[in-house]
Amino acid sequence: QVQVVESGGGLVQAGGSLRLSCAASGRSFSGYTMGWFRQAPGKEREFVAAVARYSTEYADSVRGRFTISGDSGKNTVFLQMNDLKAEDTAVYYCAANSNRNSASPYPTDYNFWGQGTQVTVSS
Repeated sequence: QVQVVESGGGLVQAGGSLRLSCAASGRSFSGYTMGWFRQAPGKEREFVAAVARYSTEYADSVRGRFTISGDSGKNTVFLQMNDLKAEDTAVYYCAANSNRNSASPYPTDYNFWGQGTQVTVSS
């Protein structure tokens, strides 16, 4: 099975950028759909982006601002976040879905989760 660890969170001003990293170990991430989710205080965990074998999906709230990508040589998936807004403030989680053909937006479809990294956007 795969293990994932997030990094790259921090404090940024509105309009700024951050790049989150999700380092996979144990198995290659190419055998999984890799997703990013986020959870703000008092809210449910929500889908951000996912990359499957042949497709990539984004939440409407981040499409055009965030980009998910992977580096197979580093076994790492990235989330480039541009034009950040205060409402992007949340703990961001990386997750792996054993079904690599489905860029699912549902957290329950993901088998393996990281511990999360905090992103705070100041307005």
